Amino acid sequence: MEKIKTGLAAFGMSGQIFHAPFISTNPAFCLTAITERSKELSKERYPSARIVRSFDELVALDELELVVINTPDSTHYDYARKALEAGKNVIVEKPFTTTVEQGQELVDLARSKGLAISVYQNRRWDSDFLTVREILDKGLLGRLVEFESTYPRYRNFIKPGTWKETGELGGGLTYNLGAHVIDQAVQLFGMPEAVFADIDIIRTGGKVDDYFVIHLLRPSKAPHVKVTLKSSYLMCEPEPRFVLHGTEGSFVKYGLDRQEADLNEGLMPGSPGWGVEDESIWGLLHTEKDGNVVRRKYPSHAGNYGGFYDNIYRHLRHGEPLLTDAAGVLPVIRLIEAAYDSSKMGKVVKIRK
Repeated sequence: MEKIKTGLAAFGMSGQIFHAPFISTNPAFCLTAITERSKELSKERYPSARIVRSFDELVALDELELVVINTPDSTHYDYARKALEAGKNVIVEKPFTTTVEQGQELVDLARSKGLAISVYQNRRWDSDFLTVREILDKGLLGRLVEFESTYPRYRNFIKPGTWKETGELGGGLTYNLGAHVIDQAVQLFGMPEAVFADIDIIRTGGKVDDYFVIHLLRPSKAPHVKVTLKSSYLMCEPEPRFVLHGTEGSFVKYGLDRQEADLNEGLMPGSPGWGVEDESIWGLLHTEKDGNVVRRKYPSHAGNYGGFYDNIYRHLRHGEPLLTDAAGVLPVIRLIEAAYDSSKMGKVVKIRK
């Protein structure tokens, strides 16, 4: 098997936690080069990977087949364009781009060159999301009427020294976590006809949005489902991650997928019990159908961000469909733009076809 020689555009949190561990432990890939402008943090864990000092040096490496753009939001468009022009397949961290126009240009460029461009929507492989999808596929709640997805965070201060808090290179909660919860909702229910949103800065001294509530109105696959997406940096007592109500019951799930926490603790993909939730935080399924009442914990699927890279391999080597193809993720950016417009104007914004 010819390994996919891969280069990382940065070795910050995203590179260390969300990409290098999955690339290095997947036998179909070779972590060939890592960009570190002045440090050599990657050398201890990935000694065989070449360290380069700039993105231009990275994309100039002839042996690279795949480049991961995991740099600040505002660089995604320029770096992805450079990588595509250099003949590399590309993975772009979420959010894909800051505008739909930029994203469409990259999609068109990749197509013209016969290259793959994917967006790292890894939370499609969260344990809780996979479990929600199973519950809906099985019809356990009857006809779904309400879906609420909340990503709780708590940091009641402005973290110094990070572009995500200054807004200088992008950032903001809606582009950050909103890109995940919107993508998950679109995967389940399709694109909505319209958006109604409230996006704000609620922490003292904040410079980028740290709160949002977004309603997706009349989604194409389930126009009667009320879809609400929420996140905030001031949720000291977290709300449920998912709340689903249907004509025959409800499902309520607290807690977050454990993979990020395990990676932060230094565990590597493939460790015993990888992605498996403790039974104590399984979601609660409560149904009443034909006089039968069921109220029990519902087993969570194991999360597996490695599934993202497995699909990249199967696409590049066997031509299988790319699940996170940038063209399919571009509507998420359209919805984020519409949500900002809705919040600014205080009204429902229809989604352009």
